[in-house]
Amino acid sequence: MNSEAPSGISPASLDVASLCLFHDALGQLCAADGNQQRYENISTVRLFPLSHPNEWIALLDSMGREIVCLPEIATLSAENQKILSDELSIREFVPIVKRVTWVSGNSEPCEWRVETDRGPTRFILKDEDDVRRLGEVSVLIVDSFGIRYLIPDRNQLDRHSQRIIEWYV
Repeated sequence: MNSEAPSGISPASLDVASLCLFHDALGQLCAADGNQQRYENISTVRLFPLSHPNEWIALLDSMGREIVCLPEIATLSAENQKILSDELSIREFVPIVKRVTWVSGNSEPCEWRVETDRGPTRFILKDEDDVRRLGEVSVLIVDSFGIRYLIPDRNQLDRHSQRIIEWYV
């Protein structure tokens, strides 16, 4: 873990060591600390969802103000880690592309058909700039509706899929 906060990030004042996450009777996420400070209807946001998915998680109050910024999920108790991970997965929708089965052409906009970890789907790619490298092997594709599709390691794709991705990156 990088204990230094990226520029502009500073953890808020909530006592992280005594942080307790739980759901209220309505199923909304709540937080409390050892000082009996309680927050209801909070939301969770990964500040760096692709480059540091388990670091720098913000907890926001019902008005969207930061309650605390957690430097790393692993510093929480196992129960709090599970609650936080479940909340983050509800908020985020980033299917993992397993295979590119078809692309309508080499000019945009074009239709893509892919197999993901959530099943087969198709989408429209507006511009070649919507296919972006993330590091050396990861690729992010953003469709015409803003839905993100992740390829964690393009080298793990079948040869047909690799050739299509290589055209764009």
